[in-house]
Amino acid sequence: MPTQREADEARIRQHIDKIVEGLRAKDLEGLKQLYATDIVSFDVEPPLQHVGIDAKLENWAKAFAIFRDLTYDVRDLALTVGDDLAFGHFFGRLSGTLNDGTVAGGMWVRATVCFRKTAGNWLIAHDQVSVPFDIVSGAGVVDLEP
Repeated sequence: MPTQREADEARIRQHIDKIVEGLRAKDLEGLKQLYATDIVSFDVEPPLQHVGIDAKLENWAKAFAIFRDLTYDVRDLALTVGDDLAFGHFFGRLSGTLNDGTVAGGMWVRATVCFRKTAGNWLIAHDQVSVPFDIVSGAGVVDLEP
């Protein structure tokens, strides 16, 4: 019999799987169910922060508009789970075929996700996505692989 913490970790891993499925299906309504309404997202696109579920979904809608089909890969997911808060980090890559037929291999990014348990349901309350940068040029380094 798994402990509560083990059960919660398994549910959060399923949650990440649902995000991957939602992205591949371009399912904004499904994705909406996975985030807290007051999410604060530090995504790779400006501005510095995106506040609220509508802002988070707008970012995904922009990606969906660019891709004919897309995939999202997650590597090296690590989680730390408490009673009502959890956080995780992983490497993620969005790739696919653009609307003009160009195959986009994507780039690996670093992602951190913070979950809040409300009424027994784990939702993402904060996420941050970043790429390393070259300190001299200020340019993002997007050709690294995990």
